[in-house]
Amino acid sequence: MGELHKFIFDGLPVRGMLVRLTGSWREVLARRAGANHPYPPQVRALLGEMAAAGVLMQANIRFSGALVLQVHGDGPVKLAVAEVRDDLTYRVTATVVGDVPADARLEALVNVHGQGRCAITLDPQDKRPGQQPYQGVVALHGDRREPLQELSEVLEHYMLQSEQLDTKLVLAASDEMAAGLLIQRLPVQGEGNLEGTLRQASRNEDRIGLDEAYNRIALLAATLTRDELLTLDADAILHRLFWEEPLRRYEPLRGAHGPRFACSCSRDRVGGMLKGLGRVEVDGIVREQGRVEIGCEFCGLKYHFDPVDVGRLFTPPGNQPPGSLARH
Repeated sequence: MGELHKFIFDGLPVRGMLVRLTGSWREVLARRAGANHPYPPQVRALLGEMAAAGVLMQANIRFSGALVLQVHGDGPVKLAVAEVRDDLTYRVTATVVGDVPADARLEALVNVHGQGRCAITLDPQDKRPGQQPYQGVVALHGDRREPLQELSEVLEHYMLQSEQLDTKLVLAASDEMAAGLLIQRLPVQGEGNLEGTLRQASRNEDRIGLDEAYNRIALLAATLTRDELLTLDADAILHRLFWEEPLRRYEPLRGAHGPRFACSCSRDRVGGMLKGLGRVEVDGIVREQGRVEIGCEFCGLKYHFDPVDVGRLFTPPGNQPPGSLARH
């Protein structure tokens, strides 16, 4: 389904992670194809890279809640989303309008006229009263206003701007696997996360680009090709890159403890959304179409509500008639 490998370099201020999404990624694509709305190849690749990057970032900061990675802009891909929860379950979706060029890179997908943005949102699991999710946003261009063509470049730029941490990311995705390698200079103080203090941020900024050990290891990581990331196993990748470095690996996270697909949609949540629309609007849909059909944009599951189901939604619990047997 998926595996996550964490490692450090003994005596050096550098940490790393390698993620490989296999069966779970194929399940994501199969669900989308089964819903008769398959994504174009370039969009599938972008979503796969976003899923891998989201898992790496969530595992890196260990945030209690959901990390939501979004890319949106003015190209044929209006919005792409990857959500990763603290148990490493993930889901992805995209809104595509118009044709996607066969050779489209990030600029042609979401940043045609320079309006593309990347947002990372941390949504706490147990919100305090009045607490709002934390969000950081960056444009899809570099320091010289040049359009960035790879998601990895955008996220590296984000980490420099937001966290003042040197980061190297290598991402790749196919229809069989989504994978990513993260190398990061350890923060000067504390664990380091997306809500670090100003003092910590200032101290981290003072070290940008100056750590020789990080620079050396990042250069090694940059030699990893897309094909190697998608075809070699974790042992082969880490040995190929870091065989001369003091690498210390931790027990991989797999199965129920590793990255895997899961969707939080449910019939009750969809019913709540319909109640929010109001009885008049929902009854209008039933008169026109015979029933209400809602498809989850993340997993492709379809929820059907016939006239009896709709009646039950808008009837107080004590006065409800028997429901129909129609469900998904």
